[in-house]
Amino acid sequence: MTALLPWLTVAGLGAFHGINPAMGWLFAVALGLHRRSRRVLWLSLLPIAIGHAAAVAAMLVLIVTLGLVLDFAMLKVVGGLLILGLAAQHAIYGHRHRVNIGMQTGVTGLGIWSFMMATSHGAGAMLVPAVLALCVADGGTPFPAGTSISVSLGAVALHTGAMLAVTGIIAAVVFEWLDLSLLRTMWINFDVLWTMALVITGFILLLA
Repeated sequence: MTALLPWLTVAGLGAFHGINPAMGWLFAVALGLHRRSRRVLWLSLLPIAIGHAAAVAAMLVLIVTLGLVLDFAMLKVVGGLLILGLAAQHAIYGHRHRVNIGMQTGVTGLGIWSFMMATSHGAGAMLVPAVLALCVADGGTPFPAGTSISVSLGAVALHTGAMLAVTGIIAAVVFEWLDLSLLRTMWINFDVLWTMALVITGFILLLA
């Protein structure tokens, strides 16, 4: 069960990212309603998932690369401080700096939007503690870089699959049965939740 915990964490974060409207389902619904097409809604999910996965993979590859020049203890400190910096940036500027892509965008534009949103929100940073745990052997020795990158990409695939499943379910429910105006009374402040998640992640690395 202990060995499965990091994988469950990766999948759980995928579900959490899928719930967050800023990660794509709200855009997919709006695009589908704008084009008056259920097909457009479903097709839009693919570039959203690809852009998100690319942003997460870039962060994890960066951390694994840093692991080549830093010892594991220092890597955790650097990673923790980086994530706390992202949390501070998001708390101060996150609600002001949005990536603007219009309703006329195509698949490429939607993928770029998703990549930039996930990058600016530090989506990949949340996976760092779980992925570092996956990249360390039972004795506490980090795996070779090639193995670590393979494990990281496996985590990206699992995370993206969970994110895509949740995003698709929410987008379908809102598109088919809910009016977007209802979201004004049902809204959850995900900016606060996201910032808290980044802060918790940063301290997990620093105190582990």
